[in-house]
Amino acid sequence: MSDNSLLSRLDGIDARFAEVSTLITDPSVIADMRRYVKLTKEYKDLERLTKTTHRYRSLLSAIDEAKEILANESDSDMRAMAKEQLDEATVAVPQVEEEIKLLLIPADPEDGKNAIVEIRGGTGGDEAAIFAGDLFKMYSKYCESKGWSVAISSVSEGAAGGFKEIVFAVSGEGVYGTLKYESGVHRVQRVPATETQGRVHTSAATVAVLPEAEEFDVEINEGEIKWDTFRSGGAGGQNVNKVESGVRLRYMWRNPNTGVTEEILIECTETRDQPKNKERALSRLRTFIYDKEHQKYLDDIASRRKTMVSTGDRSAKIRTYNYPQGRITDHRINYTIYNLQGFMDGDIQDCIDHLIVAENAEKLKESEI
Repeated sequence: MSDNSLLSRLDGIDARFAEVSTLITDPSVIADMRRYVKLTKEYKDLERLTKTTHRYRSLLSAIDEAKEILANESDSDMRAMAKEQLDEATVAVPQVEEEIKLLLIPADPEDGKNAIVEIRGGTGGDEAAIFAGDLFKMYSKYCESKGWSVAISSVSEGAAGGFKEIVFAVSGEGVYGTLKYESGVHRVQRVPATETQGRVHTSAATVAVLPEAEEFDVEINEGEIKWDTFRSGGAGGQNVNKVESGVRLRYMWRNPNTGVTEEILIECTETRDQPKNKERALSRLRTFIYDKEHQKYLDDIASRRKTMVSTGDRSAKIRTYNYPQGRITDHRINYTIYNLQGFMDGDIQDCIDHLIVAENAEKLKESEI
């Protein structure tokens, strides 16, 4: 892509940035939460693009200035300075052009949201549940390294340890845009603790990462929610089995994509504070409905971008954890490393970075920028 055609794509960026900057201070816009959030996101994106565009134009000006000096100046010191300026700017321009091209691609509006993560033991019985527990520990340590907070919503423990299912919310900056690459089937190959013959078994766990819905993303008639309370079971504490802190909600919802009315049942027992459990159950209800209503959107993306590394397909086998060889393989991008212990301790950023690079490369190819 030539300089002129890239610059033509940047026409009007400054004007739109100024317009959005004014709009987000308008009281009528602030009162409309849905519009305000959308404009605030656009403001952040435009701010990055504007700064990068100014840097790009400065580099092009520096190249023109250096070339003019070299063409007309006889002073050796001036020529040496101009030559250095030309070399530095010439090296920097392609890098900045790539930054601009990526910034010009519309970002997924979900990327900045918090996430709800569901991990379920799949094939493999007790070993699958243990592996689901290992994945939860891995993500917990990764989230801790990012400064994100993790709040468990519901747990179903495995008979031999780990979890048959665990659902948790992750809060922080850009959580969904980072963790969305983890959706899919994770396969483990190792000798289970219960194996007496030393044979390697293959088990699996599924991970689903959903963008957490805000209150204004979906419409719920809270008056139609049926609430039940019950006593939470578990070890320890005087309140266990004495205080009805667990909550269960039932909500009849009509799926706009299918026209079918279905009952949604959600339980939350994570805290001994009933109001907090109700709040978390409502959050899960909003996220569940939001995810269902946006499934058509996700399906459309998947059909258009069949090779993308994050299509929302939760049935695809994405990664293998091979313990005998200490190897991690991500099958989407043929990424392999031999640092399994570090990976399970939460050191997964390098893999995610490779997935982001692969997706960005496909986006650039698609957009033909």
